Amino acid sequence: MNRHSAVFRGTGLVASAILGGLVALGGVALTGDLGGGTTTVVTSSPMPAAASPAAAEGRLSVSDVFARAASGVVQITSTSRSRDDFFNFPFAPPASQQALGSGFVLDKAGHIVTNYHVIEGADEIEVSFSNQDTLKARLVGTDPSTDLAVLRVEASSRSLTPLPLGDSDRVRVGDAVVAIGNPFGLARTATAGIVSAVQERTITAPNGRPIDHVIQTDAPINQGNSGGPLLDDRAEVIGVNSQISTGETGGGNVGIGFAVPSNTVKNVVAQLIEKGRVDRAWLGIGGTTVTPELARQFRLPVDTGVLIEVVGPATPASKAGILGGTTNTVVAGQSYSLGGDVLVALGGERITSVEQLRDVLAKHEPGDQVVVRVYRGQDERTLTVTLGRQPTSG
Repeated sequence: MNRHSAVFRGTGLVASAILGGLVALGGVALTGDLGGGTTTVVTSSPMPAAASPAAAEGRLSVSDVFARAASGVVQITSTSRSRDDFFNFPFAPPASQQALGSGFVLDKAGHIVTNYHVIEGADEIEVSFSNQDTLKARLVGTDPSTDLAVLRVEASSRSLTPLPLGDSDRVRVGDAVVAIGNPFGLARTATAGIVSAVQERTITAPNGRPIDHVIQTDAPINQGNSGGPLLDDRAEVIGVNSQISTGETGGGNVGIGFAVPSNTVKNVVAQLIEKGRVDRAWLGIGGTTVTPELARQFRLPVDTGVLIEVVGPATPASKAGILGGTTNTVVAGQSYSLGGDVLVALGGERITSVEQLRDVLAKHEPGDQVVVRVYRGQDERTLTVTLGRQPTSG
């Protein structure tokens, strides 16, 4: 299993899964089967039955959120068997590697949501529940572009506690949140905090693509929390915990964690359950958001839009005649490719940023024909593009 994709070194972000005795970008050894040394024993206390006064107002305390949601949170153990014979004696059984992460029950049919990097390359996946049952899971589908995966277990519907998906678009800075997961293998650990930011937060998926609109939280999240739920004060899942910032100091929590928003999860999971993959509309360009300052600096015809710097060969954009940059320049240490089109609208929607362009593309499907408006120099042009299917990487 290629576990290097669980580490995002360039941004100081760490995918929060435990890698069989080693922590990605950290170096914390687990005890027992995954490491050796002394063994940590964790016992579970009965869940509280009574609701706090806050629940009467529709808001739940941390203990109430835990009482409602903990039984729907699972621990995921994925096992891969190394196929590299360089480190193995001839005819010896292949070495195995384990990764621990978290997940949560989506429905009574036995679907489980987790992170892609938790189960990436796994030969065997097991899911452990709060009642100590451990079941083998089948991989339904993965989406590396959002670091999400769906598993399925064969279990009685009465033994499953699905967690409802909330509306991440309604999340505000300062909202109370609870993260439940298995940090360092400590099953169903609850941590609490607030939403720290919801705007302009983008993280990098395992395949190098951006994940937009992620929720930043100061609720302590550590290795092993990957794939677990971030819940609001109604015990609804508003995000899937995926990465933490280490501040370039190591692998521990520094109060900056990121969760894939639940509205992204809803869309992705529905497609994974239906067809095992996610098909995204694709234009095939690379560019930079145009700001008023950038427009003045380069004498662009508009103050907002996307400056197209690169157009891939044989892409929908190139086939439609969209042009990329031809001249490289460096301003304040930042490199730009100038001379290409400036995209200002797609499918009848005005485009003001790279992030918005991705949002608008997400509303379309491969094969859709859309009209794009671009500026080429001072001239405005209208082109028709047949959108393609986004490659899985690159």
